[in-house]
Amino acid sequence: MLEALRRQLSDGLFERVAGPDRERHARRIHETPGPRMFADDRPIRHVHADHAMFIGGLRALLLQSLHPLAMAAVAQHSDYRTDPWGRLQRTSLFIGVTTYGTLSDAHKAIERLGRVHEHIHGTAPDGRPYRAGDPHLLTWVHVAEVDSFLRCHRKYGEKPLDSYDEYVADMAVIADAMGIPDPPRTTAELDAVLNSYRPELKGTPEAREAAKFLLLKAPLPVLARGPYGILGATAVASLPLWARIPLRLPYLPIAEATGVRFAGHALMRGLRWVTG
Repeated sequence: MLEALRRQLSDGLFERVAGPDRERHARRIHETPGPRMFADDRPIRHVHADHAMFIGGLRALLLQSLHPLAMAAVAQHSDYRTDPWGRLQRTSLFIGVTTYGTLSDAHKAIERLGRVHEHIHGTAPDGRPYRAGDPHLLTWVHVAEVDSFLRCHRKYGEKPLDSYDEYVADMAVIADAMGIPDPPRTTAELDAVLNSYRPELKGTPEAREAAKFLLLKAPLPVLARGPYGILGATAVASLPLWARIPLRLPYLPIAEATGVRFAGHALMRGLRWVTG
C-alpha cells in the first residue's frame, strides 16, 4: 500500500512539472544518441537533478518579477494565471533538454525560445517599451535564475558542491548560446551583475499580484496545498530582504532560521522519497 501511495504521488507530481508527455520527452532527452552540451560529471547536471530545484524555480520567478520590464512582458504575454502548469512544464522541458539532451536538441530548444521572444514586445505600464529578446532583460532573467538555483541547492541540496563557480560557468554556456552578452562565469561575477540591476528593480502592482498568485492562489489539489505552502515559505525565506520589501513579503528571521528551514529540509526528504 505504501508503494502504491508513493507511485500515485510521484505520478501526480511529475504530471504537474513535466506534463502528460513526460515519458516521451524523457526518452528523447536521455536516450537519443549524440554529443551533449555538458559531460556527465559537470556540476549543472548535479544541480538540476536535485529536488532543491523546486524551491529555486519558485524563488527565481519571484526575483525575476522585480524588473518592471520583465514583469510587463510576463503580465501582457503570459498565461500564467490560466495555465500556470503549462508554463512550468515548458520551462522544465527547456532546462531538461539543454542540461541533458543532445547538443543538436539543445540548440534547437534555444532557437525556438529565441523565435518566441521575437514576438514578445510592448509597452510597460510606466510607458517604457520592452522586448523579451533585449539582451539586458535576458541577462536579468538569467542571473536571477542562476542565483536562485545556486543558493537553494547550496542550502537544500542533497549533496552541495564544494564550489559553485563551475556551475555558474556551465550556465554561462547556455547563456552564450542564447546570445546573452558576457554572462557571469563565477559566483563573484554573478553577485556583481545581480547587484548592478538593483537600481532598476521595483515592486510593481503586477509583480505583487504575480507573487500573490504564485504563493497563495496556485491551483492545487487539497492534499498538495500544505507541502506547497512549505515550498513557498522556503522560497521566500531564501530571498534577500531587498527583494522581499518591494513584493511585500514577510521577513521573520527567527522563524526562518528554525521552523522554515527545518520544514524545507523535511519537504526535500519527502520529495526524494516520493520520486524514488
